[in-house]
Amino acid sequence: MSFPGGTSLSYLDVYSDVAPDGLAGGSPHVHLVASECYTVVAGAGELHTAGPGGVEVTPLRAGVVVWFEPGVVHRAVNLGGLRVVVIMSDAGLPEAGDAVMTFPPHVLADPERYRAAAVLPEHGRAAAAARRRDLAVAGFLPIRDAARDGDPGPLRDFHAAAAALVEERAAGWVDVVRDGPLRQAERSLGRARDLAAGTASHLDRATVRRASGPQEPGFGMCGLLRPIDTRSEPREEQP
Repeated sequence: MSFPGGTSLSYLDVYSDVAPDGLAGGSPHVHLVASECYTVVAGAGELHTAGPGGVEVTPLRAGVVVWFEPGVVHRAVNLGGLRVVVIMSDAGLPEAGDAVMTFPPHVLADPERYRAAAVLPEHGRAAAAARRRDLAVAGFLPIRDAARDGDPGPLRDFHAAAAALVEERAAGWVDVVRDGPLRQAERSLGRARDLAAGTASHLDRATVRRASGPQEPGFGMCGLLRPIDTRSEPREEQP
């Protein structure tokens, strides 16, 4: 059983090295199906977003909770020791390629060129992650500036390019959604119907579960990412 709601959890230490525009942080990108939530647990930073509603800068400090829907381009900026817990809807989709970075149009238009820019090599991953971030920033700034000036054209063009980039593999995402969040929602709906009919047998099967992890840190888009395995087994009884 996965985490409630079919979500995933990760710890994220946002990159502290500086991009060419002078800001430290991660790679601007967008999710095409999944929503994302930041729960800030330490440090300070900003969330820079560009979406259909315009451009925003959200201050990040311990205790702040902010989330954004698919289609909102986002960039985590680290102003000092920024650490967040990331909650993603539709667990499994981000790993299946739901996220697309804001590389310049000529990279987005070529799947092989995009893949070469996005995939990190086995060795030298830190330097490659910085180069990837810098390329995404280069593509993000024109989108942000145009949106700030009231021109949604570059953002729409990016959305179209991102959708085209994932079109072939998106068919497999239907199974991820059906077997994860949809199945859990249907289970909850069934429980509510049972209770409305005077039955509460599911309460006799309740368990306590404990996640394993977090895993060893890896180079994510926004920083060092430590996923938590929420496909846990029931917790063992304590003596």
